[in-house]
Amino acid sequence: MGLFGLLLLLVLHILASIAIIGPAFVTPIIRRSARTVGQLHFAFGITTKLAIIPKIGGTVLIITGVWLMIVTKMGLSQMWLNLSFLLSLLMVVMIDGLIEPRMKKIIKIVSESQDQGNEIPAEFGLLMKKLVPIETAAQLLMIAILVLMVVKPF
Repeated sequence: MGLFGLLLLLVLHILASIAIIGPAFVTPIIRRSARTVGQLHFAFGITTKLAIIPKIGGTVLIITGVWLMIVTKMGLSQMWLNLSFLLSLLMVVMIDGLIEPRMKKIIKIVSESQDQGNEIPAEFGLLMKKLVPIETAAQLLMIAILVLMVVKPF
């Protein structure tokens, strides 16, 4: 593979990481900005549509990452790469195993309360408060992975 091909692969890898990181930071802000049940319903509609972007980005990120490892003959010989890989797996487990099931429960509560007026149910606030630390941890993992990928400290 020539230099142009390698650069193209690297650009695709970087764009895929942006596709993951962007929605991960914007989605919680959109959800937390809602003040009425109608706004929550609209916010969840938007964030549900945005959820496809990180899934596609994640797939492209894995494919291009493995391809870069093969092309550069780096494999898993670098500690920063191994740690990035492990943190990425942990992040996926957090998102798929902890955040998404809680979000489904929250969305169900919001959709059930749609007919009960404009006031946000108290249960929603409690569930969101439990979700915030998990989302923050996932965001911090993303930052750590990004730092490892850019700085390559060890």
